[in-house]
Amino acid sequence: QVQLVESGGGLVQPGGSLSLSCAASGFIFSTYTMSWWRQAPGKERELVASITSDGSSSNYADSVKGRFTISRDNAKNTAYLVMNNLKPEDTAVYYCQARNLLDTYWGQGTQVTVSS
Repeated sequence: QVQLVESGGGLVQPGGSLSLSCAASGFIFSTYTMSWWRQAPGKERELVASITSDGSSSNYADSVKGRFTISRDNAKNTAYLVMNNLKPEDTAVYYCQARNLLDTYWGQGTQVTVSS
C-alpha cells in the first residue's frame, strides 16, 4: 500500500523556520521525483519545490527561492523541505507528491501557519 506521510507542520512566527518531512512507503522511492505543493485557503494548489529521483537537481517557485530547500534521503525513503524566513503568505496546507511517468501519489498534507 502506497503511503506518503507528511510531518513537521505547525505555527511559527514571521521570520521563523520549520522543517517538513515526507516518509514514503509502498513504492520504489528512489525512482520517483519528489515535490512539495501547497494550498492556501481559497487558492489553487501550487508547486513549491521539486527534486529529481537521484537528488541531483531541484527547482523552486520564485516565491520561495532562497528561503526554502528541498532534499531527500533515498536510504530512508524520506523527502524534506526546510523553510526559513517564513512569511504570513507561506501559510497553507503543504502536500508531498511522488511522481514518475506512470504514477502520481499524494500525502494527506500538513498545516503550516505563519502568524504573530
